[in-house]
Amino acid sequence: MSGTLEDLSAEQKQGLNQFRETIKSKEYFNEKRHDDRCLLRFLRARKFDVAKAEEMLDAAEKWRKEFNVDAIKESEFDQKELEIINKYYPKFYYKTDKDGRPVYIERLGYLNVPELYKATTAERMLKHLVYEYEKCFDSRFPACSKASGKHIETSCTILDMHNVGIKSFYDVKDYVAQASNIGQNYYPETMGKFYIINAPFLFTTVWSVVKGWLDPVTVSKIVILGKSYKDELLKQIPAENLPKDFGGKSEDNIFSDPGPWNVTPNPQ
Repeated sequence: MSGTLEDLSAEQKQGLNQFRETIKSKEYFNEKRHDDRCLLRFLRARKFDVAKAEEMLDAAEKWRKEFNVDAIKESEFDQKELEIINKYYPKFYYKTDKDGRPVYIERLGYLNVPELYKATTAERMLKHLVYEYEKCFDSRFPACSKASGKHIETSCTILDMHNVGIKSFYDVKDYVAQASNIGQNYYPETMGKFYIINAPFLFTTVWSVVKGWLDPVTVSKIVILGKSYKDELLKQIPAENLPKDFGGKSEDNIFSDPGPWNVTPNPQ
């Protein structure tokens, strides 16, 4: 069984019930935020080991308090700062894939750290990352769920490595390590599909070794592609939802945040 709310074994249901009762007694318990779907994400991340899932959620809540996540959710990032981030480290949400999930795209090859850090800091970059994670749960996932008629809680990611060199990785390695830690430990089970495109030969060679160390479920979500990636992306993302730069037909501004979460409702 997949361990989602609609697909639980008797043993998994028992684990969920036990976990729910345990979390209800916690000082940080929030009935809206800690619903069954949230608890199941932490349970899946720890293979339904309730004690380990509790430890993971405790750590996530401790981090939320220390990082002041609630204040970040209410903040408005300076538009000029965002424009420079978009220019020197382009990353954006762009419509949905065929499973109804939001598509998230990063263009690592455009990274220019010296120019980027003239306008912002690594700490503020992490805060903006958290802002976007929270926005996914507050608006993106609910809007995608409504549009697709099924529950959505994962994203489809495209990491474009065109023109990426060793220096690019070195310049941003600390930020990437912290960002990966936040996603993996504090927002678990939100990766639906992960495409790495324009991957250099060395990267694919290293990946063939590294994937043997990873959880098979995680490995099954990751697809490594070279320059011939268009057909593979179009199997997962409708052409009208994929930017032309990536082989699709969409010409919408990549920074306009297009998707069902950003649609003005028709007047009644």
